[in-house]
Amino acid sequence: MSETKNSERAPAASAEPVVDLSRRKLLTTVGAVGAAGLALGAAAGAGGYAAVAAPDDTSPLASVGSTEVMFHGKHQAGITTPLQSTGHLVAFDLAPGAGRKEAAALMRRWSATAKALMAGEPTSDGDTGVALDAGPSSLTVTFGFGHSFFDRTGLADRRPAQLDPLPDFSSDQLDPQRSNGDLWVQIGADDALVAFHALRALQRDAGSAARPRWQMNGFNRTPGATEKPMTARNLMGQLDGTNNPKTSDADFEQRVFVPDTGQPAWMAGGSYAVVRRIRMLLDTWEKLPLTEQEQVIGRKKSNGAPLSGGTETTKMRLDAFGPDGKPVIPANAHARIAAPEQNGGAAMLRRAFSFHDGIAADGTPDAGLLFVCWQADPLQGFVPVQRKLDRGDALSPFLRHESSGLFAVPGGPRAGEYVGQRLLES
Repeated sequence: MSETKNSERAPAASAEPVVDLSRRKLLTTVGAVGAAGLALGAAAGAGGYAAVAAPDDTSPLASVGSTEVMFHGKHQAGITTPLQSTGHLVAFDLAPGAGRKEAAALMRRWSATAKALMAGEPTSDGDTGVALDAGPSSLTVTFGFGHSFFDRTGLADRRPAQLDPLPDFSSDQLDPQRSNGDLWVQIGADDALVAFHALRALQRDAGSAARPRWQMNGFNRTPGATEKPMTARNLMGQLDGTNNPKTSDADFEQRVFVPDTGQPAWMAGGSYAVVRRIRMLLDTWEKLPLTEQEQVIGRKKSNGAPLSGGTETTKMRLDAFGPDGKPVIPANAHARIAAPEQNGGAAMLRRAFSFHDGIAADGTPDAGLLFVCWQADPLQGFVPVQRKLDRGDALSPFLRHESSGLFAVPGGPRAGEYVGQRLLES
């Protein structure tokens, strides 16, 4: 599993405002200063930062920039890594005439660039300087291969069965130009400039070998914005990720990652990512009274607790009935239908970003969820759950599935390897 340095994210604490964020000073002083003295004081406000900070102040503003995620490991980074505040999802198609040789060279370039940037180092080929003075900022770069990649590279006989196209769902309104792709890249970071820097570096590296097919940009809450670590909220205001498999679960690895003895062998330690752009019909949703929103979801909006009682982590009592004789958690509630116990134990690790791309042509917010879920086998994870949701989820009328993709994400590279080498050079 990919390792993270300084992965503990402490709650923000009061401190004097500071400005100097040079990477060298940040990385050498953050450990000595400690979390209690790192955050910008709430009383100072955003304006105070620019107005009163001394240009020669050497104290770090925050520890966020110093967090580094390892490139090498059993699994690729960006799967079990804590959610970052900024994300880019990008698909590429190999250029006409490009095949296995060009794909291997591209993955070698991309891996070298990702390794350097995740360590907070500049790229070796004409770095643009966009991320100068910033540390790694929890940057992760994750690579995957789409169904069409194997035809383009002459490797159709090594394409896993788990990569067969997803079935059609009645709620789908998919744009083929924003779906699928030969290659997929997920970028996440806790600093928007660091994430953009990685995006541009990888786009430049693609050169004449691959062309961008689509790009989606997302965000999450900034680490330290809440008093204590908590499940992220989506744009509907709901906690999103409750009941996710946890790394401490005994069966976590077998649910999320392909085993070392799995087939094909090049996918050992890898996972399958389902990517969906799900637009939320917020104007309609926000007109619902709070109690009706909670009935649709099956959980309290304030703390994510199931309507059957308890806290966010309390197991739902699906057999609980109210005085009116009806289930406390409605039969069509999203949380009930998606629950693993309602789907033969099917589970997936959801790791999404929110998006807001302005106003759509119909005058409503073009906003929602960049849904990304991870599983060892999508035919046993995403597909059965989505089929059930498609047949009667109370949340469906408030959602529009606009794009979709499925990608095979190989295991993490060993030292000296590039991502996908075991596929492309075996």
